Amino acid sequence: MEKKTINKDMIISFGLLALLFVVLVVLEQVLPRTSILFTVLKKGAIYALVAVSMNLLNGFTGLFSLGQAGFMLLGAYTYAIFTIPVEARAQVYQYFDGGAIQFTLPIFVAMILAGVVAAIFAYLIGLPVLKLKSDYLAIATLGFAEIIRAIFQWDKIGVITNGSNLLRKYPVFKSTTFYFAVSGICIAIIVLLINSTYGRAFKAIRDDEVAAEAMGINLAHHKRLSFVISSFFAGISGALLAMFQTTIQASQFKSAMTYEILLIVVIGGIGSVTGSCISSFLFIACSEWWLRFLDNSNLNIPELNILRPGFRKVVFSVVIMLIVLFYQKGIMGDKEFNLKRMITNLKNLPKKIKNRGKKTASTVEVK
Repeated sequence: MEKKTINKDMIISFGLLALLFVVLVVLEQVLPRTSILFTVLKKGAIYALVAVSMNLLNGFTGLFSLGQAGFMLLGAYTYAIFTIPVEARAQVYQYFDGGAIQFTLPIFVAMILAGVVAAIFAYLIGLPVLKLKSDYLAIATLGFAEIIRAIFQWDKIGVITNGSNLLRKYPVFKSTTFYFAVSGICIAIIVLLINSTYGRAFKAIRDDEVAAEAMGINLAHHKRLSFVISSFFAGISGALLAMFQTTIQASQFKSAMTYEILLIVVIGGIGSVTGSCISSFLFIACSEWWLRFLDNSNLNIPELNILRPGFRKVVFSVVIMLIVLFYQKGIMGDKEFNLKRMITNLKNLPKKIKNRGKKTASTVEVK
């Protein structure tokens, strides 16, 4: 029975994903490519991947890391450096004699390399850093991200990173389906990992390290594994971000980017992959699209004169505060989206309303 249920749920999930891709293809044919809807969908897919990778570390393993922006930077730069056409390098690296690297890798090879480079750095950093716990680990990883950003702007290695100048003229994809496909595949791999024996070991470490070690789980090995895998997918999301923005610069990867990702994870629910995905799109849609009209001072009521550039950020902050107040465990908590459960709850909703009405009536009669 359990196998049949799992297979049925998988079929439903794949069916919904296939339907989503069909809808995306149709929208790309109908709407203009410059539509802000596609901007939100692309950026939402990128942030969904990096949020899920952060949730793997923070939510499922219990390691409080704030280094995602640094790993995204490594991934973005790796992709850009190795895919800039040879004939365009002299123009891009005009202040560094055309740069040191004079060859080009295929796009998908460069994307995988972006994740590998981020994973290698995570392994090296994790050797000393993962011995720390809680806030100390967060401070150490945040410090790493800031150091990486400063190093990549250093002119001494400008022949590789182009110093503080932009990297550009590398291949980009404009199709929204591409971003969804790459993010979807990566998130599916993370979900499979979470549901494997390694995922159960990560959860055991999160719940109780002493008990996990008593059961024979190698704490240092599994923490390092989680840290490396999370960084690998953060590197790939960095490569996607480089494609999305068409230019890349180290100064873009500030600590504020990590805080945004952490906010998405908290709003969605720490320990919920579905929550991270949903909150990513909601976060991007609110900040980039739905509240943008609040920056238009022409819509002001003469007596009030409130609307002005930047006012949407104030309203957006209030919205986030309300969500955190009323959904203290996030939108999804630690649960995942289940279509069958949702349909069952909708069917039982009239009964619940009737039962509440009866309880209220009986309470009034007693009084």
